[in-house]
Amino acid sequence: MMKYKILNLIFAASLIFLLACNRNDEKSDAYGNFEATEITISAQANGEIMQFNLEEGDLLKSGAIIGWIDTTDLTLKREILLSQIQAIKSKFPPFDAQIAVLEQERMNVERDQERIEKMFVDGAATQKQVDDISGQVDVIDKQIESVKTQRYAVASEIKTVEKQIDQVGEAVSKSVIINPVDGIVLTKYVNEFEIAMAGKPLYKIANLKEMKLKVYISGDQLPNVKIGQEVEVLVDMNETENRKLAGTISWISESAEFTPKIIQTKEERVNLVYAMKVLVNNDGTLKIGMPGEVNF
Repeated sequence: MMKYKILNLIFAASLIFLLACNRNDEKSDAYGNFEATEITISAQANGEIMQFNLEEGDLLKSGAIIGWIDTTDLTLKREILLSQIQAIKSKFPPFDAQIAVLEQERMNVERDQERIEKMFVDGAATQKQVDDISGQVDVIDKQIESVKTQRYAVASEIKTVEKQIDQVGEAVSKSVIINPVDGIVLTKYVNEFEIAMAGKPLYKIANLKEMKLKVYISGDQLPNVKIGQEVEVLVDMNETENRKLAGTISWISESAEFTPKIIQTKEERVNLVYAMKVLVNNDGTLKIGMPGEVNF
């Protein structure tokens, strides 16, 4: 009797062990590492960096002013352009006075024209006199038009200079270093009092609110996934337990590639797989490069 009890206990223990092994042998559908969208912020103006208030690891908000580039040259250029506008405007009074004189002269000639036309009806003036006075009116009209054309050309000069002032204003606004996105500063490339040039990298920032888990799936798994599909994401909690997060497939590669060395064993590196990215909301615990798993 005792012998049978011992055998039953051994059988039960073996069954429990096998079930435990089966649970431990359960594998996720895909493995990979977390990534973040990294953005390199570059200077948009040339000059000395007068202020640059950030350090690696800082959490920045979109629209935050973190520094500015020297704008002395731009300010002087703007003052010169404003002086040019004043100089150009000083040309208007002579044109306006000349136009006023010609218009008065035209009024006088028009009165003479009316008298001559009446005299011509009465037979007291010749056709030549009528033609001559009409010709004088035409000449004055052309003179007025000529002066107005010159005045318009001067006004066009002002518009050209005003556009240059707008360009200077735009350059001044670009001298203010404004952070464009929410995120954490990953790398700082410059410091105060260094010289910035348009296009020169200032710092690198990443939005860590949403992380992307890049994994690789086989061709057999490909029919089971689609963009927008909700999946289960697992991250390590400790040596034996995982933490579950919700994820959404945001991208699937259209072409196959060989399995990356960092993902699978040597025997499996020759397999062709498809890259896939899963979007996961970060609660603050996910880090760039952290491993993760996916279940469909």
